[in-house]
Amino acid sequence: MEKSIRTRIVIYLIVVVICIIGITGLPRTYEQLKQNVANRIQLGLDLKGGTHLVLQVHVDDAVNVVTDQALERLRDGLQNRKIAYSDIRKTDMTHILVKGLSQSDISALETLVNDQFSDWTVESVPGDPTARIVSMKASAVAATKRDAFTQAVDTVRRRIDALGLVGPEVAQYGQPSDYEMVVELPGLSDPARVRSVIQETALLELKIVRDGPYPTREAALAAHGGVLPPDTELLPGQPDSSANAAPGTDVWYVVNQVAAVTGRDLSSAQPSLDVNGRPDINFTLTRDGAARFAQVTGQNVGKQLAIVLDNRVVSAPVIESQISDRGQIEGTFTTQQASDLALVLRSGSLPASISYLEEETVGPSLGADSIRHGVWACIIGFGAVMGFMLIYYRGAGINADLALILNLVILVAAMAYFGAVLTLPGIAGIILTVGMGVDSNVLIFERIREEIRAGKAVGAAVAGGFEHAFRTIFDTHVTTVVSAAILFTFGTGPIKGFAVTLTLGLVANFFTSIYVSRLIFDWELARRQKGAALSIGI
Repeated sequence: MEKSIRTRIVIYLIVVVICIIGITGLPRTYEQLKQNVANRIQLGLDLKGGTHLVLQVHVDDAVNVVTDQALERLRDGLQNRKIAYSDIRKTDMTHILVKGLSQSDISALETLVNDQFSDWTVESVPGDPTARIVSMKASAVAATKRDAFTQAVDTVRRRIDALGLVGPEVAQYGQPSDYEMVVELPGLSDPARVRSVIQETALLELKIVRDGPYPTREAALAAHGGVLPPDTELLPGQPDSSANAAPGTDVWYVVNQVAAVTGRDLSSAQPSLDVNGRPDINFTLTRDGAARFAQVTGQNVGKQLAIVLDNRVVSAPVIESQISDRGQIEGTFTTQQASDLALVLRSGSLPASISYLEEETVGPSLGADSIRHGVWACIIGFGAVMGFMLIYYRGAGINADLALILNLVILVAAMAYFGAVLTLPGIAGIILTVGMGVDSNVLIFERIREEIRAGKAVGAAVAGGFEHAFRTIFDTHVTTVVSAAILFTFGTGPIKGFAVTLTLGLVANFFTSIYVSRLIFDWELARRQKGAALSIGI
């Protein structure tokens, strides 16, 4: 036997061993073997069971936030430049009305907007020469919505990944203008908890308390003559021991409208226990956030600091000294709630609210039924193909069947090594791979037949058959891989599973049909007597 054939045999045997180890690990018992295989082959939602969600991101919320921030900046800019006005307010999602301007102040307003508000324009108001509308540009509105959706998808993905779920899928769904995302969670055992974590806005704000707490909203308003002080707002919260409120009812705080720091200034958040052993959350601020927080707390020692989550005061401790980069959120949390809240704060607050459009649950029994039918389809299809190759191509059919078996072994091992998720369409991709493998062998065998009919020796016919079929097999595999790549890029869960298994199967098939099959022919020819016929169904 030639040295090159021995070398190739050793290389291919090493490949087989590596593949078997990837699928089975190194089990010592049969039970361990089953467990290893189950752990290495990850199943998708349609096979393992789980939850399928379609979420709507309300991107208009993000536009409203940008407009609110622009309103505060514009108000400060007008005051700094001493531009007189009678009223300034937001009229809708993208417009700010400024009234009572003189002609010179209108020019100053236009200069201010041009200098500091690149995404806004100044427009006149019909019938009121002293008023101007500051409008957000259409391009800025579109960019804000697009960025809000992208951030929401990334935030949801980080929150789900932090929960430790296996094989989750988060992607855009429908048309880009719909601002919808699909979330697939295979093997999910607690969908209520995940829904809560996904939908939680978790907007953290630290605000100075001006007054309160009051037992009712009406009492808070009455204490200020029915009108809140400028630049303040009224927020509900849980009563502490000093509040004169019935248990289970809300109290009300008058707080600064502008937060000292927000959740965007967080660098980390971890669940912990307070001095009394109750669950709470420790947080750390970024450098810029810590600098602002230190300034605000230093100027307000002795006052209450409201820790606000989603427009609700969870606690309002007294500032005893200047605080810089660390703080603590205390409240009536359970251990699970503290852990989930810390997770949400670490992953970032959602830029817009989210609602559920669709929810479907796939039971594990349905997935098991799909696996059983899929496996039987593979076995029947694979057996029929192997039988056909043996009958039609005789001895060469054994060559093709060995290549097909190795093809499947490499495919499954690659999925195990790469952590690919097997879905029901993925099983269809495996079956399609078997068909592609047969097609490749048929092309090679038929070319060999033609060479033999043309009068060439068996060795030359085999070499010519592989040489002439190579380009056709290469072209078909490349074009199919390109199609699979497009499916993977634009598809979701099950479609991606089909694309992955098809791609891995095509790569494995190209290797086995061109190189492994050629090795088997060369080995067979090396041990035959010169001039002996080749069993290839002629």
